[in-house]
Order: sequence, then structure tokens, then C-alpha cells
Amino acid sequence: MKQQIPARKKPNFGIRTDLAVEARELFAHSNASSETDGIETQEEKTKTYLFTKVRITQEDAAKKLGKPLGSYLTIESPLLRQNDTECRNDVIKLLSQELRTLANLKEHACVLVVGLGNWNITPDALGPKVVKRLLVTRHLQDTLPEELSASVRPVAAISPGVMGLTGIESGEIIQGVVEKMHPDLVIAIDALAARRFHRINAAIQMSDTGICPGAGVGNRRMTLNHDSLGVPVIAIGVPTVVGAATLVHDTMDRLLEELQRHTDQSSPFYEMLRSMNPDEKYDLIEELLTPDGENMFVTPKEVDAVIDHLADIIANAINTALHPGITLEDIQQLAF
Repeated sequence: MKQQIPARKKPNFGIRTDLAVEARELFAHSNASSETDGIETQEEKTKTYLFTKVRITQEDAAKKLGKPLGSYLTIESPLLRQNDTECRNDVIKLLSQELRTLANLKEHACVLVVGLGNWNITPDALGPKVVKRLLVTRHLQDTLPEELSASVRPVAAISPGVMGLTGIESGEIIQGVVEKMHPDLVIAIDALAARRFHRINAAIQMSDTGICPGAGVGNRRMTLNHDSLGVPVIAIGVPTVVGAATLVHDTMDRLLEELQRHTDQSSPFYEMLRSMNPDEKYDLIEELLTPDGENMFVTPKEVDAVIDHLADIIANAINTALHPGITLEDIQQLAF
């Protein structure tokens, strides 16, 4: 009797994104609607940036978007890649203001800032680079003169590295530090993955829902949130990579749309293009990317300089948000 070999099950083609604005866009595209119950959206556009607030208030909406309940704030601008001075200052001011509102800290609250990522890989080095630029003061609280102690807040910072460097889950390191120092808030900075290439190194997302390191590149680790750490967690991230499969998927969509525009609608070829379903597109993508490309992620060639600019923006926003008596001008006079 001939043994039947079961057909290989196709994985679902999922476009990876850590950005709530993109999850909302994907949902709207697939449902022919820009909004749904449980999702609140606000936008503000200025000369230098687009600011979007997405608030997920219902569990059903959270499941549809694949994001936890909470608030997601996104600042977008192509000028972020260029280190434009006006945009830089505007974004620092806005990010600092929104962080202060989101954190809602008491006067002497202690904050732990965590720089997630691998400092040896530039697109993943955002967190460690931010930590290097922070004004850490927790160790100085007992020695500061009275006139200065009211100007700064106790802030500590760590870069726990990644499991490949330390052999320890970064979440376990952070848990141990939190249990020892008892901060009132954890701020976690990490590199993210985007769905749209134009947002790479051109957007900053902040949320009050915590973060799951590595989720955007399919390397999910321990989630850092209030449930796991026992304190509120604010996540700040920048999309620094996009999946190769996502680029191929989008390119195919644009190619198919263009072919349809230039094809006689009565022809069999037009009907074939119009009826091509996601499974067929997945087969083509799989054929193009197998065996190595399915796990490939792409980043722009100028990523080294851009990551430094973005780390500087985020660090300055955190410094001015956490320390009530410190201004951006004060920070710029200090060497980090």
C-alpha cells in the first residue's frame, strides 16, 4: 500500500509591524473601514511632523489589531532621517511633553530606563545608544545640594544586552533590577519593525502598554509590562527594519495593480490578475525568498548616522521630561 505524504501546511503570511498606526491601517484596508468600535484615533499635522494618537479601549479591537489595550502615540517625519534642526527640536519638545503626561509621576518618583537591543548591530543599537546619553541621578540623590535636588529626579539606566551576548533573558535581568531598586516607572527603548518602508527611521512610537523585545523580527521574548514587572512600563521605539517578505508583498501588490490598469478587462490575463488570492501571492513570495530570504530584514544604508540622531532626540526628550529643572539648553551644554 502506497503511503500518502501529507501536503506541507502553508504558514499564514503575516506582515510584521510593531506600529499601532500600521496595524490600524492594515485593519482598515482589509475591512474597508477606517475605524471600529474600541479604536479611537486623533491626528495633528504641523510643518515638521505628523502626530497620531491611537487608543485601544476594547478587547475585541485589541484582538483585531493584535495590540494590547492602551495608548499609542506616533510621531512621523522624513526630516528625522536628515537631522533637521527645527524638526529635531519640535519632536523633542512634543515627545517630552507627551512622556510627562503619559507617565504622570509624583515629585520624587524613581525611574528605571532600559535600553534594549544588541549594541553590536546598528539597527538594533537604539536602546543602548539612548542610555549612553541619559542624565542618571539616582546615585547622587544623597549628595546633591538642596537647591539642585528639586531640579532632578532619581533616574537609573541599564542596557541588559541580548541573550546571544549574555546567555540571560533580558527580561530576567530587568526583573531582578526592578525587584531590587523598586522604581515607580520603567521606560523601555527598543528598535522596532515597520510595515511601510517610508516609516523606517522616520517615526517614533511611544505607548503605555509595555513591550515584547524581538517580536517585530519574529524573535519574541519575555513581555515587559505591568503584569510581569509589577510597575507601569512605557515603551519608546523607532522602526529601523522592514521584512524582506513585506517588501516583496508590497511590490507584488503594486505590480499587480499596474498590470491591471494596462490590461484589457475582457482578457483572460486580466481576470487571472484580478482573481489572484493571498495564497497564490504567498507561493510566489516563498519561491522568491526560499531558503534564506524569509527571515531577512532590510535597513537603509545610512542607518549608522540616523540611529545616532534618533538616539539623541529620544534621550533629550527623556531627560527633559523626567528632570523638572533641566531644560534642553542645559542638556546640550553637558557632554554624554
